[in-house]
Amino acid sequence: MDGCGLEELIYDIGEGCLIFFYRNNCPVCEEMAPVLEELQPKYKGQFGFYYVNIDENKEVINCFKLDEIPQVLFFKDGEYQGKLSGEFNQAQVVEKIQENLVDLV
Repeated sequence: MDGCGLEELIYDIGEGCLIFFYRNNCPVCEEMAPVLEELQPKYKGQFGFYYVNIDENKEVINCFKLDEIPQVLFFKDGEYQGKLSGEFNQAQVVEKIQENLVDLV
């Protein structure tokens, strides 16, 4: 998925989601990706997980004003809700997801 195309998903559809921005040969990125991959099945159909390689999609650096890699941005109802940068753990990701889950009422 290309970076600026994500803006359409985020703003038009308004899906609650996270976007993990990473780069090739980044040891911290390689360490953090499995943290997200392990959580993803638990939120299937409720919360989107998207992965963007900034080496292949350089325009995302400007589109999303990235200042550090890896970086996870969280969105709900088309609005930016926060981020995690550098190293993070599952508990931090779960907390952010719970804050941004769309009410299923």
